[in-house]
Amino acid sequence: MPTARQALLDAALRALSEGPWRTVRMVDVAALAGVSRQTLYNEFGTKGGLAGALLRRAADGYLAGVDRALTAPDLDRPAAVALWTVRAARQDALVKALLTGYWAEGLPRPERLPGPRGRTGGRPPPAPEELLALVRDRMVAVSPGAAAGRCEIALRLALSCVMVPVPGDDAADSRVLGLVREGARAAVPAGLSGPSRTAGGRSLR
Repeated sequence: MPTARQALLDAALRALSEGPWRTVRMVDVAALAGVSRQTLYNEFGTKGGLAGALLRRAADGYLAGVDRALTAPDLDRPAAVALWTVRAARQDALVKALLTGYWAEGLPRPERLPGPRGRTGGRPPPAPEELLALVRDRMVAVSPGAAAGRCEIALRLALSCVMVPVPGDDAADSRVLGLVREGARAAVPAGLSGPSRTAGGRSLR
């Protein structure tokens, strides 16, 4: 049986599927979840807190899929994670936004202003560079012989397929796998074998 918090997040996602986030009302989310409006405010505090929790759950779900991909017996691990990344972004607009930093019209956006933590604050959703670093480090941790740069190349190739998608069929997935495997075989450019950096020069680690 889902907790009140889970029911509220499910209700918020359902409301989002029916209209843009700006039109979603807290009272409607509470009604969809079958709980009082006060319960909703006790859990999340504000609509921004609800949005942050919804995005955090999307990020956690994506990372859980990464962990499953890292145990896939039939694919090399960087390719498995890359394929999961493309599929997850294809299926969930929130995951796509978290991975790319591009927030399509109508989606909730993360609030990164400082504030009290607790039941209503919680952990903020990761920025794209933070999410990439988390995945890359998990890939390296389960593949001791894999260079961090090679794992990051696989991820960045997957993200290019997320930004410019190909049709979601088996042939498309095969093209993604071929691209990632070809890239992983290429020599790692200087500077990618250590901690990667964003465009602003900030280390991802």
